[in-house]
Amino acid sequence: MHPAPTRSRAVVLALLACLVTACGAGTAPQAGVAVPDGVVTIGLQFAPRSGFAVDTDDAFVLTQLGAVETLVAVDGERRPQPGLATEWTQVEPTTWRFTLRPGVTFHDGTPLTADAVVGALRYVAGVAAPPRAIAGAALTAEADGDAVLVRTAAPDPILPLRLSAPGTAILAPSAYAGDGPPSVVGTGTGLLRITEADAAQGVTLERFDGYWGERAGVASVVARFLPDPTARALAFRAGDVDVVLGLPEPAVLELQSTPDVEVQTVPTPRTASLYLNASAPPFADVRVRRAVALAVDRTALAEQALAGSGLPASEVFGPAVPWGGTGPVPAADPAAAADLLAQAGYGPDNPLTVRLWTYANRPELPTLATAVQAMLAGAGITAEIRIGEYAAQEPELLAGRYDMMVLSRNLLTDLPDAAGVLTSDYTCSGSYNLNRYCSPEFDALVAGLVDLPDPAARQDVFARAAQLLEADTAGVPLVHTVDTSATRGVTGFVPDPANRVLVTSELARTG
Repeated sequence: MHPAPTRSRAVVLALLACLVTACGAGTAPQAGVAVPDGVVTIGLQFAPRSGFAVDTDDAFVLTQLGAVETLVAVDGERRPQPGLATEWTQVEPTTWRFTLRPGVTFHDGTPLTADAVVGALRYVAGVAAPPRAIAGAALTAEADGDAVLVRTAAPDPILPLRLSAPGTAILAPSAYAGDGPPSVVGTGTGLLRITEADAAQGVTLERFDGYWGERAGVASVVARFLPDPTARALAFRAGDVDVVLGLPEPAVLELQSTPDVEVQTVPTPRTASLYLNASAPPFADVRVRRAVALAVDRTALAEQALAGSGLPASEVFGPAVPWGGTGPVPAADPAAAADLLAQAGYGPDNPLTVRLWTYANRPELPTLATAVQAMLAGAGITAEIRIGEYAAQEPELLAGRYDMMVLSRNLLTDLPDAAGVLTSDYTCSGSYNLNRYCSPEFDALVAGLVDLPDPAARQDVFARAAQLLEADTAGVPLVHTVDTSATRGVTGFVPDPANRVLVTSELARTG
């Protein structure tokens, strides 16, 4: 690989400096004196795809904008915290009791009651495709005075965390009165009330003065859906939006040097990995898998191939989660890789040729595949790239009819707990075990989570599981994705690595 351009190195240094100093990862930047009752305009990356249906991923937009809330919140360490419920107790193995917060009013003026919560939970549990966080839990709810009893088919040590998922947000009973999806206009409990919602254009919200918590610092927020990254950057440069998310790399350095603009970067729980089919030759041989890991220069992938728009991965989880690895990234060693290949029987007299698949839905993946191909060649492996459509590739992947695949995966889509992804992606019977990795030691470690309710203890297991995957080379994590945002003329904006909260009571215009 060629040396990284100066511009790209500067981006990387800026990203790493931001991470080291926790820039944008928990501390509100000071960008001037707050002006009361201002209006803030935000440019969002993703538009709703299901008409703001609260039981779908559209719920993320609603929680980001401070319009709806869940029974349980989470803190920066991904631990459960009081939300619309102030406390909870596991009264039986399959039953939890959630005590509701007093004095909460929906945006339509009706009070938060146990019956209202029961109705909301029964709705999301009863839809054809419940939110992923509660899918398969067979969740039921029953009013119990000022509390709600929530039952599951099997003991669930992390039910409070499940009820922190945006898809379990509680709306007023009036939201469910129609025949279609629940209405989110004027039916939430958050610090801002939705007054207009257009799934193609954006959302307008106003401060809800009946909010139970700290009063919003803004009088209103206008959120515009700008899925094209170039259009988002242009809108910010033109002053059409005050906050913009998901900046493209070319805009980052320009805005970092622009007066009065605050650029913040946070890691995300999305990881691009090189999946290796361990159920068939050549990757059934762990020596070959380790040779691939040694041949790949993860730092060069992040700094050069992606021009600093990612972080090199030391393991499957990254700095976006408390248990993620932040240690040194394994160094590339093509000579050691060639030695391992020789031990496995591959070399000049028996060259190794493999199929390397990826897809173009995420534009960085073909770039990564091309760079990986070059790195593997340095160790004597010929990789034949095929770029296709993921939907067509998935059946082949699940059936184990592939060699290696560069794929991007969000490891914590809506539940701040890794048990689900570790089970589905890495246990012997996992439904999405693309690496076709199977380790009784790993399975036993993950199985123990069912009896482990303490978040800190669970996070320790997640970290040990990641170490085991790295030791066994169950795939090769390549880079972690980062999100970059910019603000101008506002204060109190703190990007959330979990992408769940954008508007808080601290957000305000400055003057």
